[in-house]
Amino acid sequence: MASRIMTTHRSTARAALTLLMLAASVPALAGKANDTLVYASDTEPENVSPYHNSAREGVILARNVWDTLIYRDPKTGTYQPMLATAWKWVDPVTLELTLREGVTFHNGDAFGPEDVAFTFNYVLTPEARTVTKQNVDWMKSTEVVDAHTVRIHLKAPFPAALEYLAGPTPIFPAAYFKKVGLDGFAKAPVGTGPYRITAVENGRGVKMERFAKYWPGSPIGAAKIGKLEFRVIPDADSRMAELVTGGIDWIWRVPSDQADQLKGAPNVSVLSAETMRVGFLQFDTLGRAKENSPLKDPRVRQAISYAIDRKAMVDNLVRGGSRVMNAACFIDQFGCTDEGVPRYSYDPVKAKALLKEAGYPNGFEIDLGAYRERDYAEAVIGYLRAVGITARLNYLRYAALRDLIRGGKVSIAFQTWGSFSVLDVSAFTGVYFRGGDEDLTKDPETIAALQAGDGATDPAVRKVKYAEALKRIAGQAYALPLFSYSTNYAFTSDLTFTAQPDELPRFYAAQWK
Repeated sequence: MASRIMTTHRSTARAALTLLMLAASVPALAGKANDTLVYASDTEPENVSPYHNSAREGVILARNVWDTLIYRDPKTGTYQPMLATAWKWVDPVTLELTLREGVTFHNGDAFGPEDVAFTFNYVLTPEARTVTKQNVDWMKSTEVVDAHTVRIHLKAPFPAALEYLAGPTPIFPAAYFKKVGLDGFAKAPVGTGPYRITAVENGRGVKMERFAKYWPGSPIGAAKIGKLEFRVIPDADSRMAELVTGGIDWIWRVPSDQADQLKGAPNVSVLSAETMRVGFLQFDTLGRAKENSPLKDPRVRQAISYAIDRKAMVDNLVRGGSRVMNAACFIDQFGCTDEGVPRYSYDPVKAKALLKEAGYPNGFEIDLGAYRERDYAEAVIGYLRAVGITARLNYLRYAALRDLIRGGKVSIAFQTWGSFSVLDVSAFTGVYFRGGDEDLTKDPETIAALQAGDGATDPAVRKVKYAEALKRIAGQAYALPLFSYSTNYAFTSDLTFTAQPDELPRFYAAQWK
């Protein structure tokens, strides 16, 4: 049954790709000739501002256009100076940072402490309508100490602070943002990073060029390619067609069987790598989306967990280094562990028995929302059907699905989360189970354990508390972790590109051969 579920909807794509490869008789040299790297993806961020979207495409833009106070070397994991040249803990809830001089924003404004204080204080206000509140809600306020120093005041001790300051916390130009507001900033964003945005075209993408005045000595260095363009192409076959015929230079999330075929295409390179992204099913345990929802019963949630053959999905669909995940986090994050965590092996007989015990011997109907990899969601639906559960797929764009989930209108959500590339369990488990907007369970015991883990200064204590939370989440089947995502990248063979597990294409480091 597994193989039958996995192989649907593929033959047409294979045939189309074969025709494209036959048609691609000329090298894809347009990007190199124009010194313009064009990359494409299926999703458009709802707002280019890094604090006002949570799409991976927005995270990628942020890392190429904005700088952060601290830089984490992806190879060594060490923290290095970036916009801040030094930092020290004044006490457990006060972090003091010395700022770099001589840095210029893309619009010519000089970078200084007012920009840091404004950015962090602004995104904490209700008026900011910050989408990524989970990345900054550990801060209480930020103050300017002098011309080169700021202090960040924390709500409580938060040992992961440096990790967040090296990731999803870019700095905005205070004077410019105050002048144009959020709407104006979204149309003409300004940062200090290696690329500057020259055009934001709604529905089409973003154009960038190398920032000529990027500050020397940056740990990431100046951009090596002159122009960078992000194009939104929702259809996967269209993206592959553009790549093979030279219209674009780089795509990702290529299905494994199509990636295998692309390896035979002229002038195309294919690279596969595991990422930090984890797919999981999130259950409406409070029954907000459906009156008398079966999901309020932990036996039903456990039955669903036993019904899905995650290993078969990894082997046949995801592939490329993907691993089954048993805990609600990415296994390499600090504090993530699956030791002692209840596991759900594929056991449809047990799933049916649990459903019968819960009062659903003939199954039930339920809705399932998803926003990417439709074939993954359809595989899950097939497994549920096999044990008597009829799931209706509601396939939406990410922002629309997210708002429905937050509003309590989705029973089962096929979620994926890349933790904003933060290597700390608070960036995953804390987002979905610590009582915030994404938490569909609001379980006091889980919340207390996660809060204790976030605030403990002793790493050993943090691990113990996080382990308690992860065991409870799995035991109650509040969510079912599925697998880590492996991403297939395909790009012109004229390009030198290196993938990292944090799912951040560093286009500023890419170069033409």
